Amino acid sequence: MHVVEVGGDVRELTGALRDALDGGAAVFPVGATDPRRDELRERFVPGEPVPDGTALVVATSGSTGAAKGVVLSSAALRASATATHDRLGGPGRWLLALPGQHVAGIQVIVRSLLAGHEPAVLTGAFRPAAFAAAVPADRPRYTSLVPTQLARLLSGPPEGIDALRAFDAVLIGGAAAAGPLLEQARATGARIVTTYGMSETAGGCVYDGQPLDGVRVRITDGSDVGRVELAGPTLATGYRNDPEATATTFADGWFRTSDLGTLADGALTINGRADFMINTGGVKVAPAAVEAVLAAQPGVADSCVVDLPDAEWGQRVAAAVVPADSADPPAAGHLQDAVRATLGPPAVPRVVTFTAMLPLMDSGKVDRRQVRRNLLDLG
Repeated sequence: MHVVEVGGDVRELTGALRDALDGGAAVFPVGATDPRRDELRERFVPGEPVPDGTALVVATSGSTGAAKGVVLSSAALRASATATHDRLGGPGRWLLALPGQHVAGIQVIVRSLLAGHEPAVLTGAFRPAAFAAAVPADRPRYTSLVPTQLARLLSGPPEGIDALRAFDAVLIGGAAAAGPLLEQARATGARIVTTYGMSETAGGCVYDGQPLDGVRVRITDGSDVGRVELAGPTLATGYRNDPEATATTFADGWFRTSDLGTLADGALTINGRADFMINTGGVKVAPAAVEAVLAAQPGVADSCVVDLPDAEWGQRVAAAVVPADSADPPAAGHLQDAVRATLGPPAVPRVVTFTAMLPLMDSGKVDRRQVRRNLLDLG
C-alpha cells in the first residue's frame, strides 16, 4: 500500500480519508502554508510500502524535536472515534475548528464520517463570531479546541460564550489547559472535556483523566511520578521510515510517551515532560510545574516557561506571562514569590516578561522555541 499527499482543503481531505478508511491509499495530509511542507513530503511520502490497512501517515508537531511520521491504521482511527462517541453519548455533528493536517483535526473528520456526516467547518481566522456562525444545527453537537481558542471565546463577546454552551461536549486538548481557564469555562455552563493523547494514540485517548474504553495506562520508572505508557486498539503501527525510533518507542503492545504522570484510583494526571527539564545549578526543574503555579496566580491568563543559557548555573528558568489585563499585569516579584513558596528557590523564574500573547504553532501548541528566541532577543 502506498502513501499519497493531500493538501489542506478540508473537502479534499475528507474524501481521501473516507477512501482510506475503506481500504484505499494511505493519506499524508500537509498544510499548504506549512513551512516544513517540502521537508515533510520528502521524509514521509516516499519509501517502502506501508502495512496493509494503513489509512494515515500524520506528522507530529515537532514542538520538542524533529517531526515524526506516525503510521495509523484504519482500525486504530475507527477504534478511537468509536470510543469517543461512546464516552460522549453517541455519534453527533462535529465542527472542525482545528487544522486538518494534525491528528486532532483529522479525528474530527473521521468521527464525522463514521457518524454518517461531513463536518461543519470553521473557515478563516478563529474569531468568536465565526465560531458562533459555524455551530451545527442538529444535535448532539461536538467540537474540539485547543486552550488558546477556548481562552479567546471566554474573553470575547457573549455570542462566543453562547456558542460554546450550545455544544453537548467541547474537547480541549493539544496542550495543557490551566485550571483557572477550565474553571472559568465550566462556570459558563459549557460542557468541557479535557483530553490527553497524541498522534501515536490516534488523538485523545484519556478524557477527564479516565482512559477511553479499551485503552490501558501504566506508570513506569517511578513509584509516584513516572513515565506514562499507553496501550490499546488506538495505537499507531510505528513511525514512517524510522524503524529505530519505532523499536525504541513501541514495545510489546505499549507506547512509551515522553510524559511524566501519576495514577490515582485509575485517574491519570500529567506532571510534565520527561524530555524537557531545566537543569539549573544541578537541580532539575519541570517547566510544567512552574507554569501550573503561575496559572494559579491572580491576573495571569497564560504562561510559558523555558530555559535560557546562564554562565554560572548552566541554565536559568525564564517565564513569558500573558496577563489577564494588559493594563494591570501582576507584579513579577509576586509571581516569583509564589513559585518559591510552592516549588523552592531553584524553580523561581529569574526572568519574567509580560506579553500580549504567546506564539503558537499551527497545531495550537505554544511554540516554545519562539518563546525562547523572543526572550533571548530581550537580553
